[in-house]
Amino acid sequence: MLGDSAVAVHPEDPRYQHLIGKVCKHPFVDRELPIIADSFVDREFGTGAVKITPAHDHNDYEVGQRHNLPFINCIDDDGNISPGCGQFSGMRRFDARKAVTEALKELGLYRGSEDNAMVVPICSRSKDIIEPLLKAQWYVKCDEMAKRAVAAVESGELKLIPDYHVGTWNRWLQSSRDWCISRQLWWGHRIPAYFVTVTDGKV
Repeated sequence: MLGDSAVAVHPEDPRYQHLIGKVCKHPFVDRELPIIADSFVDREFGTGAVKITPAHDHNDYEVGQRHNLPFINCIDDDGNISPGCGQFSGMRRFDARKAVTEALKELGLYRGSEDNAMVVPICSRSKDIIEPLLKAQWYVKCDEMAKRAVAAVESGELKLIPDYHVGTWNRWLQSSRDWCISRQLWWGHRIPAYFVTVTDGKV
């Protein structure tokens, strides 16, 4: 909630048509959240209004890109709430979740809770919950490579055996994204990529 930058509703949901384009006030930080229309929202789920946290959720990231929303990091590298998050800044992330719930109750804004099935990413080694964070990364541009790989199969230069894999090959390559080759894993592979700081041309 502390990293929210919008509230989204379905563009065809009649309950919220009058609110699209307006703003609501964040209860804990000095921030106005625009109410946006996006077909990503499932209007049959919950209230049909979804808070959007682009910096900490994969789906919300794409909504944020489409609507040019600010990306607000509310969790730092140590798992603490970032500065700029009001009274919760500096708290451990799970302590902050409880504190936010209590603060909403004190303000009379809490409307209850219910259990929902969801997929929670867990680290296979530490068993800790994985929090998506925005980080600078290294990418390999894949669009041209993907086109050449599809063309190689179409021309017969490359043969896939068995040939029923051609459909999967094409679907995967025609919808490919740039490939993230950097990792923040201590046990991950090192990337032989460096920023050149010498000026005499010798490395």
